[in-house]
Amino acid sequence: MAAGILVEWGGLALITVAIAVALGQAHKWSPVLESARYIVRFKEYRQQEFLEKYIYERLYMTPCDGKVRWIARNNLASKFPTDFGVLESVDEAVDERYILDGCLSCRDDECLVKDVHPDRALLREPRGAVVTGEIMLDSGETVPHLSTQSGRMRTKSSFGLDGAGEAGGRRSLLGGSTELVDRLKPHVVWEKGFSGTGIKMGVFDTGIKENHPDVEHIDERSNWTHEPTLADGLGHGSFVAGVIAGKNPKCPGLAPNVSIYTFRVFTNDQVSFTSWFLDAFNYAMATEMDVLNLSIGGPDFMDAPFVDKVMEVTSSGIIMTSAIGNDGPTYGTMNNPADQNDVIGVGGITYQGELAGFSSRGMTTWEIPLGYGRAKPDIMTYGSNVQGSSIGGGCRGLSGTSVSSPVVAGAVCLLASTIPKDKRSRILNPASMKQILVEGASRLPHANMFEQGQGSLSIEGSYKVLKDYTPRISIVPAELDLTDCPYAWPFCSQPIYADAMPLMFNATILNGMGVDGRVVQGPEWAPSNEAANMLDVRFEYSDQLWPWSGYVAVFVRVLPEAANFSGKAEGTVTLAVESSSSAGEVLRSSASMALNVNIIPTPSRSKRLLWDQFHSIKYPPAYIPRDDLNAQNDILDWHADHPHTNFHTFYDTLRREGYFLEILNSPLTCFNASKYGVLMLVDSEEEFYQEEIHKVSKDVTEHGLGLLIAADWYDLETIHKMRFYDDNTRSWWEAVTGGANIPALNDLLQGLGAAFAGGSHQMKVFAPDDTTFTMYHGSSLAAMPNDSYILFSEESMKGKQGKMAPRQVPVLGLASKGAGRFALYGDSNCLDSANRKSSCEEFALSLIKYLVDNDESMVEAMTHQPDGFGSMENLPLRPLHAKYSEVSFVLQNPIKCYSNSPLEYQNLEYQWAKPAPPDLPPPSESQPVIPMSSMLPSNGKNPADDEPIAVTQSPLYLTNGSQSFEDRLLDEESWDWKVSKDRARITSGFAGFAAIMVAILFLMYTLRRCRKKRRTKR
Repeated sequence: MAAGILVEWGGLALITVAIAVALGQAHKWSPVLESARYIVRFKEYRQQEFLEKYIYERLYMTPCDGKVRWIARNNLASKFPTDFGVLESVDEAVDERYILDGCLSCRDDECLVKDVHPDRALLREPRGAVVTGEIMLDSGETVPHLSTQSGRMRTKSSFGLDGAGEAGGRRSLLGGSTELVDRLKPHVVWEKGFSGTGIKMGVFDTGIKENHPDVEHIDERSNWTHEPTLADGLGHGSFVAGVIAGKNPKCPGLAPNVSIYTFRVFTNDQVSFTSWFLDAFNYAMATEMDVLNLSIGGPDFMDAPFVDKVMEVTSSGIIMTSAIGNDGPTYGTMNNPADQNDVIGVGGITYQGELAGFSSRGMTTWEIPLGYGRAKPDIMTYGSNVQGSSIGGGCRGLSGTSVSSPVVAGAVCLLASTIPKDKRSRILNPASMKQILVEGASRLPHANMFEQGQGSLSIEGSYKVLKDYTPRISIVPAELDLTDCPYAWPFCSQPIYADAMPLMFNATILNGMGVDGRVVQGPEWAPSNEAANMLDVRFEYSDQLWPWSGYVAVFVRVLPEAANFSGKAEGTVTLAVESSSSAGEVLRSSASMALNVNIIPTPSRSKRLLWDQFHSIKYPPAYIPRDDLNAQNDILDWHADHPHTNFHTFYDTLRREGYFLEILNSPLTCFNASKYGVLMLVDSEEEFYQEEIHKVSKDVTEHGLGLLIAADWYDLETIHKMRFYDDNTRSWWEAVTGGANIPALNDLLQGLGAAFAGGSHQMKVFAPDDTTFTMYHGSSLAAMPNDSYILFSEESMKGKQGKMAPRQVPVLGLASKGAGRFALYGDSNCLDSANRKSSCEEFALSLIKYLVDNDESMVEAMTHQPDGFGSMENLPLRPLHAKYSEVSFVLQNPIKCYSNSPLEYQNLEYQWAKPAPPDLPPPSESQPVIPMSSMLPSNGKNPADDEPIAVTQSPLYLTNGSQSFEDRLLDEESWDWKVSKDRARITSGFAGFAAIMVAILFLMYTLRRCRKKRRTKR
């Protein structure tokens, strides 16, 4: 009986414990975290032992004392001075800001600490995602919550692509192939007696085995990982070394006698860390490498320790080649460090001379939204079915830009070896080698500048350039013929005209004379024909050219008096640079860039569309989640949302239909609405200035502007569920908004009596223009004004028993308001080239016709709402946890019109209104409520309006219905901390309850045993 009671009560106890543990796990807010590691950078190089002692002295008696420790790095770089250290934190609350501001802050002149950053993981794995949960859509269906390790170095790997090439390029690879050398013709240089001798080539990859049979001159192998081996466990490092220096006659390398130095920076799991790269880079500089190859890449160009170190490496004279990424054919997918001016960015083509589908496309996105990206990649070469060395000898084939990069690296070593040793220090540097490569390249006939850069690698052509080379500057591209299609796309597809937004182009200045230089003359515009006198050409350029390069941004406008002119303008941009050579002599060089562009009469207002680029935020620095929640290849929105990147097919459609699309890179106060038919806001994530909100409402109602907004999903629960712990940065990633910033868009629409309801709807849309497409995933409408029209689409909803029941969702709203019209649609995926599964370009054209041509055919199939639709109350709120002020340009900067706007708007001066009263608490960093200061032109007028803008005295305004700014103020750590604390209380409460129950049951069992013993004795 006792045993039965024990089993019964013990089972009850175990069940109780199990329930408590299960509930504790269910409410557990975060996993047990590893110790976080951080990179602390110093202002000068010192020995590790000195810096360790310095750090501990600084940490003594601070909040970090005992919570942070110095990590010793015992590698080949440790015998040299270093400029960084690695700190490990054992307390989750101690992050990089805490360490820098609370423990290492110092203002004295002897302070050595520069800054602190997370030690990020650098991954060679595909940019894929893993399922970490589920997100419920408005339909009741669930989609996987796709998370990923989001370290900066992520490009789709070439591993596992043996024998897989582009269409028409599949071939047998078992016996090897000499096709690479047959096509690139290194024999032209080999026959002169040059094969890479005397050049030190650093291969940053997965290592190589000792005495590899196909790579003869392996002078040194080094390991920078935590794995105790120098060998290659994956085969990629061996392959790269073989492409550069292999001697197997079945798969020969391009520079067989180059000295190979392998830097094993990736583990067999394809993982690395920024700190490993920093040590390896320092060692490469200390041992005076000539060339480095990095077959890696990722979208994060704001990992300051890595990006800055790359520039330091190249500034020391080391030439670096890097893969541009395997994220093609989407535009705006250039990977870092290949997108840096001082690095040779390499893309991939097939043996048929076509662009490889996997090869990433430009432009660079560093400069957006205020500027325009650079024409990258730099050079293209073979990257599909290329043969290289296997891990233990023999040949294998791989595809990817991580294959193309070592092909160029091998060519660089071969060309460098032709320079006499006594002249190498004067001639050979990152800029001169890039000049030699791009000037000797062959242009691909059917690709534009953002697809092919300056063309395909030609060893023979570059060798000819090198033979006559003297240190000089050059502008890339050397010729900017904006009438040459397809190479000059998108500029060749749209002529320029008077009163338009300026045509912007970002050219690169290469300085082969020295690492540092300055522009001493120009840039200047010299017309070559009469039509060129109709242009206003202005410039912005680098104050300092470092390292080895700079930029010159060209702004081209047509003069107002040429509003009816038609012709081709031809001219030249020239500039001169002074620089100090390696020998210390001051050198001067001039360069020019031919500029040709077509001018046409200014189109009618109905044909002119304006794209709002200013209100787009991309990764980095913010975690902007993907627009399509079903997408499994990427969790980030990082393509810039520009008409010339991931919306390029929509741009082409608009041009084919005769529309002219201009791009606004300044606030919405910086254009004259009377000149445009439609203002387009597509997938907007940024906040709005109060002046923009006022002006847009007035532009529609008084100036007859058409407004088209294509939004995206927005749901607070979904945003919260997309939160994930990133093992690379060892921090929580919080999505700062949804696919679009619906609360901000609702602020903009407030004066028009319309609003979005948010949501994450997925359904078929049967548009009133007889087109059909799918919404992935979008917002519904919350309100439309009187006399508006609504399109409802049927979405299947899961019922209580799991059965699907239909419901009608408002997805499209059309309305007239005063002199203008506006159209609201809740999704932009159908226009996005990167995510599109279902095209809606024809639908968008129909909306434009409704807005500018008063085409009423759309409304005939929609539901008329004479008394309006919905309500402006209880609109979607901003996520309280998002620190939006850290990523929003609007919240960080006063309103102004930049050099990318019309000239008449750039002279306006704006000033902040009176600050908030001192007794009003400041906004918390944990919530992004917008204290919109009222900023006005100094003359009190908007140049597009006849009436002065009303002065708003208070810097605060109401958002989201009746919820005021004050109502939403929370403590610094309120939201996440309170939720975590509450759930921790629940967990600890159930755990305590379980412990009490076990104790009670055990006591009852003991008492029962005692009573039984007493009965037995009697």
